[in-house]
Amino acid sequence: MGWMRRSLTFRAIVVGILILLLLIPLGMVRDLIRERADRKQEAEAGISADWGGAQTITGPVIDVPYEVMVRVPNGNGGFENRMETRYAHFLPEKLIADATLEPYKKHRGIYEVAVYGSQTHLSGSFAPLHDQRSSSEHALQWEKASLVLGISDLRSIKEQVTMRIGDRTVQFEPGMSNTDIASNGLSAPFQLDSTQLGLAMDFDAQLTINGSGSYNLVPVGKVTRATCKSSWKDPSYQGAFLPDPPDSTADPKNGLDAHWTVLHLNRPYPQEFTGNMNGAIEGTAFGVRLMQPVDEYHKNERASKYGLMLIVLIFLVFFFVEVLQELRIHPIQYLLVGFALCIFYTLLIAISEHLGFAKAYIISAVAVISLVVLYANSVFQVKRASQLLGLIMLLVFGFMFALIHQQDYALLFGSIGLFITLALVMWVSRRIDWNGTKE
Repeated sequence: MGWMRRSLTFRAIVVGILILLLLIPLGMVRDLIRERADRKQEAEAGISADWGGAQTITGPVIDVPYEVMVRVPNGNGGFENRMETRYAHFLPEKLIADATLEPYKKHRGIYEVAVYGSQTHLSGSFAPLHDQRSSSEHALQWEKASLVLGISDLRSIKEQVTMRIGDRTVQFEPGMSNTDIASNGLSAPFQLDSTQLGLAMDFDAQLTINGSGSYNLVPVGKVTRATCKSSWKDPSYQGAFLPDPPDSTADPKNGLDAHWTVLHLNRPYPQEFTGNMNGAIEGTAFGVRLMQPVDEYHKNERASKYGLMLIVLIFLVFFFVEVLQELRIHPIQYLLVGFALCIFYTLLIAISEHLGFAKAYIISAVAVISLVVLYANSVFQVKRASQLLGLIMLLVFGFMFALIHQQDYALLFGSIGLFITLALVMWVSRRIDWNGTKE
């Protein structure tokens, strides 16, 4: 037993085992972060369900049915011929969409979610329609044509949707005869006769829709020009197309003012087609996302990844003080310090939900550093060693804070920091008699 108390190798092994044991509470901290993040997502989903989800506007598009003969099983082992209704789709020649998003913040418990009310003005024109424009070899039933407008979440429509097209005004109803264009939306009967087929038709409509998270538009026009304005300070562009750089701005002072121009040459589907192209059409949507400026749980997750490094560095300081000052620090005292470092992360999570990550980090770090330094002062009984520990902890917590806020250079700074740390450990430990030959 005397040899075990004197052996530096044995004491180093004990410290290593204690570090491994502390991986258990660190893992519990990671689980806690994920649990809190899941609760926030549940709150966001609940608010979106009540207010309105992410919105994608598709259209307008003119759908014209036609019938084809298909051979299908009859249930008796044979086949029979049946008539099946399919649709030809005609996209507008020009589409102009002007959207204004009015952002709001909704709360559920301690969680905050960005939502918006939108006003969208759709205008443009359809080129003259005729049978030759369709790739179908069958006769199109123009008298059964319909006007289709895809809207991803119908629950959040706040006003009746009508559209002036040509010399008529149509009123939309929920539901569509097919999902070739969009999975969800509105439609209106739009009967066409021979006198109307050869004429270009202008259209104009106003949409008032609530939504949350993101707002998107599908470029169904041969030339699609879109604008989106909002006072939201932290928008993020998303989708298949970025806005035109010279005309678009998104800054904390003026909010969002984005402009897009998309040609039919930029998309994988033509102006008129038959069959289902839902996936290809949805893949060309573009728009903006109302981002929360800070994702506290993402930063907490990144901070927890440095938990092992934090414990190892602080334990190294204790170990070197123990060896160089010829002290005896009990494994239980190491564990108490390790638990204090783990509690730093629970404090960080709890406080950041209310004050933000930066303030929470400073408060938690100061609290834990003060606790460990005061405890170490009573253990070391050497004021200089306690002051050195406090300085090292400040440097370590500051280094971690810098790494968490770095995206592009985190690996570089982390590698340089670890290299310097290893060099200091090698320099401090060079005088330690690991083999006990001086005894």
